[in-house]
Amino acid sequence: MSNLSYRDSGVDIDAGARAVELMKEHVARTRIPGVLGGIGGFGGAFQPDLSNYKKPVLVSGTDGVGTKLKLAFMMDKHDTVGIDCVAMCVNDIACMGAVPLFFLDYIATGRLDPEKVADIVKGISDGCCEAGCALIGGETAEMPGFYSDGEYDMAGFAVGVVDRDQIIDGHSIEEGDLIIGIPSSGVHSNGFSLVRSIVFNKMGLNVDSYIEEFGCTLGEELLKPTRIYVNQIKAALRSAEIKGIVHVTGGGFIDNIPRVIPGGLTAGIELGSWEIPAVFRYLQKNGNVETEEMFRTFNMGMGLVMVVSPKQSDRVLEALREEKPRVIGRIFSGTGGVELWNTKE
Repeated sequence: MSNLSYRDSGVDIDAGARAVELMKEHVARTRIPGVLGGIGGFGGAFQPDLSNYKKPVLVSGTDGVGTKLKLAFMMDKHDTVGIDCVAMCVNDIACMGAVPLFFLDYIATGRLDPEKVADIVKGISDGCCEAGCALIGGETAEMPGFYSDGEYDMAGFAVGVVDRDQIIDGHSIEEGDLIIGIPSSGVHSNGFSLVRSIVFNKMGLNVDSYIEEFGCTLGEELLKPTRIYVNQIKAALRSAEIKGIVHVTGGGFIDNIPRVIPGGLTAGIELGSWEIPAVFRYLQKNGNVETEEMFRTFNMGMGLVMVVSPKQSDRVLEALREEKPRVIGRIFSGTGGVELWNTKE
């Protein structure tokens, strides 16, 4: 009777050790003041400098990448989806005015490929460097029989800090305030179940299909990583009083903007105030998707939204001029929610 090992059951501990070695150089790039120790311990330690905070509050956020990962599998390109994972977490906490401090990741796969995992962590590290936070730990789980060969899932969480008196929660938003949008890089990391249904199931395309409207292949367009808006939010906060900030993710405009608007107020979005990027027009046309459904599913070209008073809007627009921000709507008295105004009609 032969002896069985963990490797025989599908888990390669040596591959796990090699993956850790390959990712160390990427993790090292994210090191910032406050990081204690390195990766490999039972927990990540971080000592924050709270000397500039009167009443420091920790703000945390967690998210994953969703079915966008299917595009990474199809293209066998894994060095950008980690950016998406970081962006989905740090953008959320930055919307509350928090400065991201550190990030941890979780990667689960059926069979551990050290080089592939290192590529994923490279993307995570790139995202952390852009957000100014440290990657202080994580977990890589090999789960044979649970995930298909070559596939994986990932999630992460970020922790940041903000002074209690500086928390942005939308409580001061009032009628007449303006809504400023900051452009996205594309679809970001939401709505990919609908995207895949349109382009693969309905249209029969593949990731290598060249799309004239995009000027690149379908896969190249869809795999563009989610923008990280941490520095843009910092610049806006230095320039003016920002009353509310919205990361336009799952739920799009319709479900996300109301999260920061007090009762009795409605957000009016002027559809003609910016040009909808080609990828969204393409998806809407070929999927025969109604406009409201598009705005409930996608960011439609505006990945971040800020609410400011009319008196301070010029300061924000000037501070972010390189980002090509646009006034895309205003707040008015109403029953709540979002109204889409078609100014071209």
